[in-house]
Amino acid sequence: MPAAAADSAQEPPSESQSSTPPVLSDIGAYFTAPLRWDGSDWAWFGGTVLAIGLAHRYDSQVRTHFVGSGPASSTNTHDTQDALPTVAVLGGTWAFALLTQDHDGYREGWAMIEAGALSAVTGYALKFAAGRQRPDVATDPNEWFKGGDSFPSLHSTASFAVGTVLAESGNDDYRFLRRLLGYGLGLATSYERLKHNAHWLSDTVAGAALGISSARFTMDRRYGESSDSHLALVPIEGGAMLTYKVSMP
Repeated sequence: MPAAAADSAQEPPSESQSSTPPVLSDIGAYFTAPLRWDGSDWAWFGGTVLAIGLAHRYDSQVRTHFVGSGPASSTNTHDTQDALPTVAVLGGTWAFALLTQDHDGYREGWAMIEAGALSAVTGYALKFAAGRQRPDVATDPNEWFKGGDSFPSLHSTASFAVGTVLAESGNDDYRFLRRLLGYGLGLATSYERLKHNAHWLSDTVAGAALGISSARFTMDRRYGESSDSHLALVPIEGGAMLTYKVSMP
């Protein structure tokens, strides 16, 4: 066997041939991102906090609009029903990629999963820290640190994480339609959470901000050049190989 052919046979598949994103380094970069924020990033963060605070002012009014001002008459918050659209979009993306053997589709599907997973972990941590009671349990939106799990809405978080990837990835030929479907998914899911008395308005606003920012981070890692080096899990015959890539000047 020629030397070049032998070397080629021994080389693992390149990252471009892998459908698995380099998530290992992304985890550390995601949770330490505030250490690298610049003035613009902190300005966006401050604006998000203000938006959540503004939404909080209308928590009671929105709850009253949907279910009245008294105790909830029903405790069925339709959690499974409200999660189905997000699951359908994620599953549809993977199904289309599998049917067409489209590498870009695989990458988009992985970005959805990564954005959803990163934002969900953060969301659970915030729920534990905030301990806010849900509107189907309390009529006062200021029941914080009471062991609840209302803030933020994980349904809104996941739907905006998946929806933002759908909206902003791919080519620009169908950008308007992608954005309509992607952001529409997040808005519709958040509306249903309010309608079903599962969350306060500020819970859904916080979830939207978390989902969008996580998706933006993930797409920057997947489609941008935000990292000079990273770990990657590369599938090979009979298993997988952990690789480390460094871009040399």
